[in-house]
Amino acid sequence: MGEREETRGLRRELGLLSIFCIASGAMISSGLFILPGLAFAKTGPAILISYGIASLLVLPALLSKAELATAMPKAGGTYFFIDRSMGPMMGTIGGFAAWFSLAFKSAFALVGIGVFAIFLNPGFTELQMKLVAVFFCLIFTIINIRGVKHTGKTQIALVVGLLSLLVFYIIAGFFFIQPFHFNDFAPYGFSSIFSTAGLIFVSFGGLTKVCSVAEECKKPGRNIPLGMFLAWGLISLLYLFVIFVTIGVINPSQLTTSLTPISLGADSIPFFWGIGGAVMTIAAILAFISTANAGLLAASRDPMAMGKDQLIPHSFAKISKRGTPTFSILFTSGFMICVILFLDLESLVKTASLLKILLFLFVIFSLIIMRESKIRHYRPKFRSPFYPWVQLVGIFGLVFLIFEMGLIPMLIVGVFILFGFCWYWFYARDKIWREYSLLHVFERVTGEKSTCYMVDEELREILIERDGITERRFEQLIKKCEVVDVYKYKRPDKFAWLIANKLADRLDTDKDELHTLLKEREKDSNIIVHPGIAIFSHIIKGRDKFEIILVRSKKGIIISDDANPIHAFFVIVASPDQQSFYLHSLMWIVQIAEETDFEEKWINAKDIDELRNIILSSWKKRKAF
Repeated sequence: MGEREETRGLRRELGLLSIFCIASGAMISSGLFILPGLAFAKTGPAILISYGIASLLVLPALLSKAELATAMPKAGGTYFFIDRSMGPMMGTIGGFAAWFSLAFKSAFALVGIGVFAIFLNPGFTELQMKLVAVFFCLIFTIINIRGVKHTGKTQIALVVGLLSLLVFYIIAGFFFIQPFHFNDFAPYGFSSIFSTAGLIFVSFGGLTKVCSVAEECKKPGRNIPLGMFLAWGLISLLYLFVIFVTIGVINPSQLTTSLTPISLGADSIPFFWGIGGAVMTIAAILAFISTANAGLLAASRDPMAMGKDQLIPHSFAKISKRGTPTFSILFTSGFMICVILFLDLESLVKTASLLKILLFLFVIFSLIIMRESKIRHYRPKFRSPFYPWVQLVGIFGLVFLIFEMGLIPMLIVGVFILFGFCWYWFYARDKIWREYSLLHVFERVTGEKSTCYMVDEELREILIERDGITERRFEQLIKKCEVVDVYKYKRPDKFAWLIANKLADRLDTDKDELHTLLKEREKDSNIIVHPGIAIFSHIIKGRDKFEIILVRSKKGIIISDDANPIHAFFVIVASPDQQSFYLHSLMWIVQIAEETDFEEKWINAKDIDELRNIILSSWKKRKAF
């Protein structure tokens, strides 16, 4: 039972809407319902600029992470990217930082539920507030253990309800904005704008954590970047509009001291008929619930991935029969409960923000290393535009934010880096050796071979999983593909027309272009993989195009005066989006054709069915080894 549990895979059950809602739900919480009051006290109305700066500084990391996630859609997200680009030591540091940062952010969201519970019931003590947070943490733990599908559905319902209430707040509030509230726009100077941007950076921290569940996403190459970009654009605008309305409708002296600014703003809007505070308190609780739910889902995947790689005990990597990492979820939940009970609000905010900045720096460096390593199987479906300038701007901006946040945040960074280094050195160093992309960069610079291309092979396996390149798909194609038995001798030109016509019918492609390609490739001796056996393969224009044709000629097809007659001719054509499957199919056909007695069986086969069975039986024999 234990062995089966370890080898189970995560289930791909999250679609675009779920991804968008997980990314959005992980953003809308403290950054909107608690932090505006704290930030306003430090910056004044200029917090609008602080939120804008934080949003823009997220963009380089968002673009980098979107590319990395489409190239390596694996559980653990940030940890996995850092580990495979910079090595296990940096992976350990990044993995702990990713795990703790999201756990802190999620714990902050749960504490937020308790804060707003006090708003609904002023008689609550601080301990009761924390117990409310713990109660919700236990509820989300049960939901996450039941399965990611339930988590995704819960997230959709929460986010749709939340967005509806916030849009109503914006529309209603616009009619009651007091312009004079913006007169003293930056009372504490523009330097406070940047330090505040660092403080509220946690507001955007949950955006990219959906990459931690990339292994559970349907069509990750499309849905992950699209879901994150939609969430970033929509929620960034939502932040600005909601905060603009809140500043406009609340007296500045009240906003400065409020931990529930949006509820206070709703109470100032007549359209809410006196129940605005209660309505927005419900919205806030929905927001904190959605953040905590999405956060626990994503945070539990970091230790799972680290457990798989033996950086922490393997128990964290075990997958239950429901397809969820139960032990990892329980441990993360327990850690969050400890944070809720023993840390104060400001410590949570500063720690979560700073760790997010550190992680985003690591992610940007990871992208640069993966690009510069020139690894063959690094093939993201989305590529970050304006590389490397966007990444360089992001590095400069994020480092600037860290220095603006002061000495204590930098010390926290140092402590986390030291903790991760010590854990790797004393626990994991002797357990693993893993090749990583930075070694390939050194190899390119020095010209000395130092790798065995193990990371390239791992990326190839990831591509197979990502693109649905399964052996079953290949078998099904062989069972359905065209088999041509050429009984009479055919001149090369006639043979090329025969194949071009069949391909054109099956692929809806111009036969003249196919004929030209076939004629050109016939002159290339490289298509002959074995005496009497040739493979024609080519990438053609279009999308979702893939075809295999098997050809047998007993008399042989003469394609060159210097080559033996060809008795077995295989044709493989594909569009660019099918390149990974194309390359693997080509490799598998070559392996089959190189069997010792393949050509003899092929020539002596009785009919088309037997020809097809020869391929399938050779394929099954290959799989057995």
